[in-house]
Order: sequence, then structure tokens, then C-alpha cells
Amino acid sequence: MTSIQPCPLPEEALLRKYLEGGSFTDCYAVNVPGTVSQAAYVAAFYSSGVFKVERRLLGWFASRPATDEQAHALGAGQIDTFSAWSVESRKANQLLLRDFQGRTRSWLMSSPADVNGAPGTRLYFGSAVVPVIDRRTGEARMGFAFRVLLGFHKIYSRVLLRAAVSRLA
Repeated sequence: MTSIQPCPLPEEALLRKYLEGGSFTDCYAVNVPGTVSQAAYVAAFYSSGVFKVERRLLGWFASRPATDEQAHALGAGQIDTFSAWSVESRKANQLLLRDFQGRTRSWLMSSPADVNGAPGTRLYFGSAVVPVIDRRTGEARMGFAFRVLLGFHKIYSRVLLRAAVSRLA
């Protein structure tokens, strides 16, 4: 299986406005064989076993449950809210979600790719964390929790993307 690698955001990425606006952004990508539709990718990502744990926690602690059926409807463009997220922007090959507190964004994109000389798909997953304005100083800052959790976030992002790839296989 192809490895998941950090990479720069593509120029056309819906997440790019957060990079340019001073937010923390990241981007991971993997090439998979065959053609994977954006709808199938979104559904696989949000219905993977790993993400189901997050969905369950959000259901318990934030009263924002979600189902596999809703993950498929989100991918198909039939709904604009999913658990703790709402659609901020959508294109045929991209989805940008905003969390209910407005602090984070999740972004998924699929695009055609060459995989060992055969048709394939490049799957991207990225996040943005929007800084908060310090009321005392007026400066934008990420905060203590962000700094503490950044290492976990980087690992978890790869785990989530790997789980989606496994679900698509």
C-alpha cells in the first residue's frame, strides 16, 4: 500500500484561504489505484472504524451523533451537516467542513493520479486550526491545547486517511 505523506496544499484547495489567512494548516496525501469518486472517499472517511470512535465520542460528549448513512449522504451532497461539522464549501472534488465552534476545518479532496503507470486517485486530507484573538493583547494565538495536541493530531490525521483507504479497498 502506498504511504501517506505530508504535502503542500494544492493551489485549488478550498483549505488554502486558511493557510493564507494565518491559520495552522496541514495536508496529507496518498495515491490509490483505480478511480475513487469524491462521494465514495467522503463516505469511506467518515464511516471508517477509526472515525466511528470519534463520532461516538461526539455523540456522547457534544450531543452530536452521526451515522454511516449520514456519512454517505454527506459524500453525495444530500446533507450539509454531519455530527459536529457543517459544510463551509463544496466542489465536485472537494469538501470543506467547519466545526460547530468555528475553530477547526476539515478538508477532503480527490483528484486523478498516475499510480505505477495506471489510472489512480490522489486522496488528500487536511485540517485548519483558526487562531483565537487574545483579549488582553489583541494578538492572534493558537493556545496551549493546540501546542500540546499537535503531535497527536499529525499521527491521527494519517491514521484517519489510512482508515479511509482501507475502507475503499
